[in-house]
Amino acid sequence: MPDVREIPHRSYEKADLAADLRWWDAANYLTIAQIYLQDNVLLREPLAVEHIKPRLLGHWGTSPGLSAIYAVLNRIIAETGTEWLYITGPGHGGPALVANTYLEGTYSEIYPHISRDADGVRRLCRQFSTPGGIPSHVSVQTPGSIHEGGELGYALVHAAGAAYDHPDLVVACVVGDGEAETGPLAGSWKIPAFLNPARDGAVLPILHLNGAKIAGPTVLGRSTDAEISDYLGGQGWRPVFVEGTDPAAVFGGLRAAIVEAHRTIRAVQALARTDGAQPDDAQPDTGWPAIVLRTPKGWTGPKVVDGKKIEGTHWAHQVPLSGVRENPEHLEILENWLRSYRPEELFDADGAVVEQISSLAPAGDLRLGATPYANGGRLLRPLRLPPIGNYALEIDEPGVVVHETTRVLGEFMRDIYRENSTPDGGGTFRLFCPDETTSNRLGAVFEETDRCWQLPATDFDDGLSASGRVMEVLSEHLCQGWLEGYTLSGRHGLFATYEAFAMVSASMVVQHTKWLQHATSLPWREPVASLNILLTSTCWRNDHNGFSHQGPGLIDLVLPLAPDVVRVWLPPDSNTLLSIADHCFRSRDHVNVLVADKQPHLQYLTLDEANEQAAAGASIWPWAGTERAGVRSGDLPGVDAGAPDIVLAGAGDVPTQEILAAAQLLREWVPYLRTRVVNVLDLMALLPHADHPHGLPEDRFIELFTRDTDVVFAFHGYPRAVHQLLHGRTHPGRFHVRGFNEQGTTTTPFDMVVLNRMSRYHLVLEALARSRRAPEKGAELAEYCRAQLARHHDHVREHFEDLPEVRDWVWSPAH
Repeated sequence: MPDVREIPHRSYEKADLAADLRWWDAANYLTIAQIYLQDNVLLREPLAVEHIKPRLLGHWGTSPGLSAIYAVLNRIIAETGTEWLYITGPGHGGPALVANTYLEGTYSEIYPHISRDADGVRRLCRQFSTPGGIPSHVSVQTPGSIHEGGELGYALVHAAGAAYDHPDLVVACVVGDGEAETGPLAGSWKIPAFLNPARDGAVLPILHLNGAKIAGPTVLGRSTDAEISDYLGGQGWRPVFVEGTDPAAVFGGLRAAIVEAHRTIRAVQALARTDGAQPDDAQPDTGWPAIVLRTPKGWTGPKVVDGKKIEGTHWAHQVPLSGVRENPEHLEILENWLRSYRPEELFDADGAVVEQISSLAPAGDLRLGATPYANGGRLLRPLRLPPIGNYALEIDEPGVVVHETTRVLGEFMRDIYRENSTPDGGGTFRLFCPDETTSNRLGAVFEETDRCWQLPATDFDDGLSASGRVMEVLSEHLCQGWLEGYTLSGRHGLFATYEAFAMVSASMVVQHTKWLQHATSLPWREPVASLNILLTSTCWRNDHNGFSHQGPGLIDLVLPLAPDVVRVWLPPDSNTLLSIADHCFRSRDHVNVLVADKQPHLQYLTLDEANEQAAAGASIWPWAGTERAGVRSGDLPGVDAGAPDIVLAGAGDVPTQEILAAAQLLREWVPYLRTRVVNVLDLMALLPHADHPHGLPEDRFIELFTRDTDVVFAFHGYPRAVHQLLHGRTHPGRFHVRGFNEQGTTTTPFDMVVLNRMSRYHLVLEALARSRRAPEKGAELAEYCRAQLARHHDHVREHFEDLPEVRDWVWSPAH
């Protein structure tokens, strides 16, 4: 493939080039007008101070480049009838994307009050970065976007997620040179190792180098073409370079580059989709095409202001003329700048964009702002889910069977892969996991499909193939970002990761939650499949890996986020995990966080019981308490009829086991003490119903936890999370929460709960201290617990394993 600068610019017909440059003028004009103007937006009269917004917000510097790419893509789409998605890494160029979607007509179709006339243009400008209006970034309100532009780093990973299993789609992904400095973006260049042209779409990266970020130069902006070519070439790309300051020359070069890239993409795909194609046909011999576009920052804007160079420097990044309301010279520069685009030729007498410009947009859903790939709910089809009864464990007695909790989920997902595959080798479901699918006991999926791998393989590799659809890469950013792009463009999936390292991509969870929160308020945004995150290899059972692997922080991160979006699930066993997973795979517009350890755990509930508790969110486990055998109403003055002496509550697999072991100790030593055991499966159930749609009504909360009985609560995460949730409940101070307190090391499983003071012995001591009564033999039981803790301390250091009565403990029903 020749360097693009060697491709003749005559590939652009003169009239077509002139037309596209006028589109570009219109987009640039509307971009500037949105940043600056609140009135006189078409400059039908001289510009005055009262026409300027009192607060000037927005980003000009990247916008001309984004609009140039948009204009060229318009022509190529219209000429070829092909399907494209446009993702803009420099998302702070929001006014440019709004301007272009307005020019193509999509914006007014979605928001009819932004009409295609003078009043509409005025509203378009007045809404930008103003109260009650729209954000300055490319956001959920922007047609054609699946990508929130406020936080940099995720453009290319979202582009790959959108391309997977969409064989006809080309994703044009603009990467800003500032964004290129982020860790997630640097990792995202590995797409060629995972993109299969036989069944996937394509990603066309456009690395837009304008040389500067907000306050200084960028690394790649100051790098040579050879250095950039070597860098991208090593990742599997073959870049071509387009650069210049003359718009006609740059447009010609950019068009030629995109046309050639598209030709290469289609040729590779056609070869890979030919009958008899071999896995080696999955990649182009010289790398996937990529484009490096060098244009000035703030292109066509003010060259110099107050003796300071603006165009081509970081001073053009945001608002290059910030003093227009106070400085008449700046106001004059702004007016001349706006008039340089000849707005009288861009808009007709009614203020509508002239037909010669608006007609350049592709038709219908081929418009970049109207593509259903950016409104994935339009493409979404429900998963075909096999009955979860096929995978359920038989439970005759609770707390006796031991099973690796997550293994059944792997079997469930294996069959989801099978039931939702397509004839071209693709499908509508994928699992994303950082090299830990088998470790997380989800390996049954490999009975149906392999790990996706497009690079050379060896005889000793395990389960790698070009056709594989399990996505393993050692990056939480890539796994989660791929899933986000995958779901936002209309498919389903799950991201499974070690609990502690979910924090690597925690900010992505926040941003995606914010996206869904606002999307649900936009009627035109169709619901998409939920983002499902499985946290396994949890803090309590990473005793073999040590302190670095012990951290439940993602729970705390998501709790304050949008209540209509976030769910946190803590299944204590396999059947509840199945029930919850089935629900989560059917749900829409949620972020579901499921916390379930992969190690062998005791199993408690039948599938019917699990379904019932999943629906309830929290339930009393009557078989575990002693209410029926204990003190009756009226035995204690001032105590509610039927109230237990103490409530023991657990949320999570290890906390549930410790609560049950504590309940059994109390039953054996002080059987007349009236105990109740509650299991919390849906963490949001603890919130007052007014604060969360799945919070328990207060009367139901009191049914579970009583009105005034003390509650000893063993919790999977940081204790403060439960206290935060209980604020506003009846007498929340009676809840005494034990959980993870940042105490950990490489040790035994039970020593982890001892270190964090959540062991059965600590829970019994807490229960005895908080009980309504000081029971007979309570002092002896307390002394036994203290002795067991001392014995444990010595035993694990001598034998390197837990006490036999702890290690082999199972639930023993009352006789």
